[in-house]
Amino acid sequence: MENVTEYMKEAIDEAKKGLSEGGIPIGSVLIIDGKIVGRGHNRRIQKGSAILHAEMDCLENAGRLTAKDYRRSVLFSTLSPCDMCSGAVLLYGVPEVVVGENTTFQGPEEYLRQRGVDITVLNDVECIEIMEKFIEENPTLWNEDIGE
Repeated sequence: MENVTEYMKEAIDEAKKGLSEGGIPIGSVLIIDGKIVGRGHNRRIQKGSAILHAEMDCLENAGRLTAKDYRRSVLFSTLSPCDMCSGAVLLYGVPEVVVGENTTFQGPEEYLRQRGVDITVLNDVECIEIMEKFIEENPTLWNEDIGE
């Protein structure tokens, strides 16, 4: 896929926006036919939400799409998607996920692969640094977000 770096930069910008709002710095964008159709960031803290991870916020902001649209999409996330967000990928038939990094947290990537989803992990240095710093400074919030 072309423009991988550009799309991940957009997801990183979403992560930084979340951090600036007092939230957890994870961002996501949904691409269809080379265009960003949805973007979001983790807003659990900002909205007092149980489910607004970056990927869920991104999908929500993309609005209602057809199954045909989802089958042409690529989801970018600065962090490896958790079980909940991976479930949404499977439910809607998103065929490809590009992950900024999976060193600070790794969701069920192998399960997604087994279910036919193409997973690319970039190991982006900026994504790793943002999360490492946040986790070090906010371990309680981080553990809450990942259900520990």
